[in-house]
Amino acid sequence: MASTYEVLHELATIVLADEPLADVLGRVTALARDAIPPAEDVSMTLVEGDRAYTAAHTGQLSLDADELQYENGYGPCMDAGRGGLTLLISDMTAEQRWPAYTPAAAERGVGSSLSVPLPLQATVIGAINIYSTKAHSFDDPQVALLGEEVARYAAVAVANAKSYANARAEAAQMAQAMSSRAVIEQAKGVVMATRHVSADDAFALLIEASQRTNRKLREIARDITESAARRR
Repeated sequence: MASTYEVLHELATIVLADEPLADVLGRVTALARDAIPPAEDVSMTLVEGDRAYTAAHTGQLSLDADELQYENGYGPCMDAGRGGLTLLISDMTAEQRWPAYTPAAAERGVGSSLSVPLPLQATVIGAINIYSTKAHSFDDPQVALLGEEVARYAAVAVANAKSYANARAEAAQMAQAMSSRAVIEQAKGVVMATRHVSADDAFALLIEASQRTNRKLREIARDITESAARRR
């Protein structure tokens, strides 16, 4: 098994390349589990507005525990992310702070947990959630410190991954817009040639056809250019 130092180094050097965001976050949670020896299962909660969700998890135990909290609207993973506090549950059967959550979590096999907030980033609020089937797995203060160190690396990886995903989405949208514009320009040229009208009048005719048929302008334009190509 890799040492904690090796795992942290890998967290710090995650290369996004062309990996989907979900795959990157999956790697982050797996590395977090490896970095913290008592951990049996790890998940990552992200909070967007009033919505919290599990962005990645290493097993069913963590996913079940997270979703119990989302159903109730509160719990250690959500409170850690929103409040910026590391929250330890030493014994799930004896915990009183979240009475609607802890008995149900204990029934599903959670013995103890540690929820560590992701250090605040411009676009990311959330927490790393670390679970064990045994009570008192995370009582050693050094474990919490290690969890907080992992969370620092994870927060950077998450922020970079989300920024990369957003940049790719914007690039895809731009490419689509440019493609649509090229097709529309070609269609305008066809209309100008066949109707003997100006560019502005050709564009107005395309818009009128789009509104009349309740179809997108690029679809109308594509049909016109394909029809013209077939006639050649």
